[in-house]
Amino acid sequence: MADTTGHIKDTGAPRDPGAAPRKSSWRYIGPGIVVAATGVGAGDLVATLIAGSNFGYTLLWAAILGCLVKISLAEAAGRWHLSTGRTLFDGWASLGRWTTWFFVAYVVIWGFVYGAAAMSSSALPLQALFPDVMDLKWWGAACGLVGLVFVWFNKYAVFEKVMTVLVGVMFVVTVYLAIRVTPNLGDAFAGLLPVLPDEKDSILNTLGLIGGVGGTITLAAYGYWVNAKGWTDTGWMKVMRLDNRVAYATTGVFVIAMLFVGAELLHSANIAIASGDKGLVQLGDILEDEYGTATAKFFLIGFFATSFTSLIGVWHGVSLMFADFVARYRTRGELKGEEVAAGARERSWPFRAYLLWLTFPPIVLLFQGQPFRLIIIYGVLGAAFMPFLALTLVWLLNSSRTPREWRNGPLSNAMLAVAGLLFLVLCVKQIWDQPWSEFF
Repeated sequence: MADTTGHIKDTGAPRDPGAAPRKSSWRYIGPGIVVAATGVGAGDLVATLIAGSNFGYTLLWAAILGCLVKISLAEAAGRWHLSTGRTLFDGWASLGRWTTWFFVAYVVIWGFVYGAAAMSSSALPLQALFPDVMDLKWWGAACGLVGLVFVWFNKYAVFEKVMTVLVGVMFVVTVYLAIRVTPNLGDAFAGLLPVLPDEKDSILNTLGLIGGVGGTITLAAYGYWVNAKGWTDTGWMKVMRLDNRVAYATTGVFVIAMLFVGAELLHSANIAIASGDKGLVQLGDILEDEYGTATAKFFLIGFFATSFTSLIGVWHGVSLMFADFVARYRTRGELKGEEVAAGARERSWPFRAYLLWLTFPPIVLLFQGQPFRLIIIYGVLGAAFMPFLALTLVWLLNSSRTPREWRNGPLSNAMLAVAGLLFLVLCVKQIWDQPWSEFF
């Protein structure tokens, strides 16, 4: 397909460059698979697994509600890109310089710490699969370098295909485990009723589960992947919305399957696992005891697919956003989605500079340990990003910056307001829980 800049690229779109599909079709989807794969990391699966372990099926409704909240956020980001022809960072910049300062602080500090976390997460299942090959730190460095090389030398089309294959692996593994543990469907349907666990802080824990289902900066990157696919105008709006629903239906399958595993395998046997990525390594040991070595290794392959998709997804998506920020800073002009569709951002030096930032400084952290104060700042910035995203999308999509036809309706406003309030509460809790007395 020829895009508006004259470059020829195959995006799965209609061959007539001026045409949009007459109706949404499954054969066009792609960015949704990418955002689902990137957004659901090992930490999300562990959180859902622990929820199932602690409360059985009681919070199944909260996991599903989390997917619905993220649908509204990703749809809003995609709608901004398609309805205005401008990128999300361009929209943020129009709200004032404060958005730029927040974004810069976020991507610099968050990227530095996240890079090390993503490498460690990808390394854990590899070390469990091949325990005598090399140390965890070297596995982590290898994962980071493979991610760097892959994203550096491949454009969006190849990136999407690889992500789709890895999502397929994740899907097969999680669904297999859910079936293997023989879920109690009666209790599962009962879990669709909005009931809170009878324990201290149950409301905050429930909100944390809702907010933690596949929600990171990758929701903001969704609009960039929509453009990279070649979708740059409102003719693609129906396709984008179908694509977005597929994304969070896929996410829903992942988290529900892991909640089933937690409820049946851990809750019934009263087994506790650690939070964080190491909880999945523990689960691998439990699966080996219950179902044999083959099932445990199969699970570890799915664990690696989950972690590595998050790594390369961030390497690609957040680098696109950083390249867009630099382009805005240099030109001071409007940033068009057509430039992303043409591949200009992926070939730019800021894209590759941020790739290097995500890879090499974090490798140092793998070997030297993570500085305590930086981790606290990372936690605060990470907690603040989601309310920032939700509230700025409400602002942008209710203003004259968006064509009237594509501004928020009552349902979109309600969902984004709920998302904003939810993440604001979680942000305050995260900031409150930081060990500030040790910071100073």
